[in-house]
Amino acid sequence: MAAPRRSWAFSEPPGKRQAGTRACRSAGCCATGILLIAGAALLGGCGAGGAQEDYREYLTRLARTLSVAAVTPADPSVPALPPPRALHLDLPPGKLDALDFLAISGCAVQVTIGKRNSSLGRMARPSQRLLLDLEYLRLAPQCIAYQRRQGEQALAATLQEAWDLKRSQLPSQIFNATLGGEEYRAFWRAPLDEGDYPADTGSALLTTLEQLNAQAERWLQGDYTADNLEVELLLGQIANGDGGALLRALARQGAALAAADHILAARSERGPLCSATWRPPEVAILDNVVRRFFIGAIQPRAAALNRRYHQLLPPVTRLERLLDAALPPAYRAWRADRDELLADLVQSPRRHVQALQALQRPCAGELPAGPGH
Repeated sequence: MAAPRRSWAFSEPPGKRQAGTRACRSAGCCATGILLIAGAALLGGCGAGGAQEDYREYLTRLARTLSVAAVTPADPSVPALPPPRALHLDLPPGKLDALDFLAISGCAVQVTIGKRNSSLGRMARPSQRLLLDLEYLRLAPQCIAYQRRQGEQALAATLQEAWDLKRSQLPSQIFNATLGGEEYRAFWRAPLDEGDYPADTGSALLTTLEQLNAQAERWLQGDYTADNLEVELLLGQIANGDGGALLRALARQGAALAAADHILAARSERGPLCSATWRPPEVAILDNVVRRFFIGAIQPRAAALNRRYHQLLPPVTRLERLLDAALPPAYRAWRADRDELLADLVQSPRRHVQALQALQRPCAGELPAGPGH
């Protein structure tokens, strides 16, 4: 009796297609796709042991089915951010540090300069330095005009020079407080245990990233108003973000699927899975293994990771583009490594599907079944 023809193609899992499509469209992405055997319902789900157990189970059964040596996935590695010192941009203070505080009486900016020149101001975190500079940029023009009316031309010139300097330093100050600061470093820090990531992610972080981006864009366009508490709260929420979790999860998935591809390649080296006249029993077993342990367990998570990638990266890269001229060389190098790795990792499921299809292709016709059918 001839075995039924099997084919593998891309599709969303039943029950997730509509929601997944909405999520992808809202992020402007094109999902990698879900491998589905035509006419077969998905079996199983994410294993109780999480992603690691799903990968281990699939690799073990795949190697056993194809009678090749088991392959242990490589230890996943992701590019770590350079040390804080390499990312911090040192900015000259200008002449305000030496300015006589009492000479600016009658100006609201006097308080700002006093805070900036205090011992606490000199030791302030990058976000607080940014907020003080924004306050100066907002208040100084009125004081400059006042000093000129009072005939204090030298003082007005000093204040104007400081304003020009702070305006030119603003992209760098924003970088120090955001992409180069401790909150974004925490955002990119990989957790020790990914748990069921990305199941517990949502849109709140995306909104936070976009809100901070909107503030940065507004500041760069000359609107220097800022709500200090709001800015600090946004940064605190970003520190709890999942950039590092996404990188680590994609790297772990990539390593596991690369090991699976190695198993398929080892089997291919022995020749086609099917001959022109014969289909071995392992074809049906392989079909079941792929359906249960790849499609049913790994692919749903792969689709979720793909969606999260296309949701999370755009707001981050938008801020990077806004601050492009201020990015230090160390950050540029890390970003290039990050983007190259991510571009490769998100293709891992597609590469594995293609490897499965290549191995199965000789069995696509109506062939006599081998012994055991």
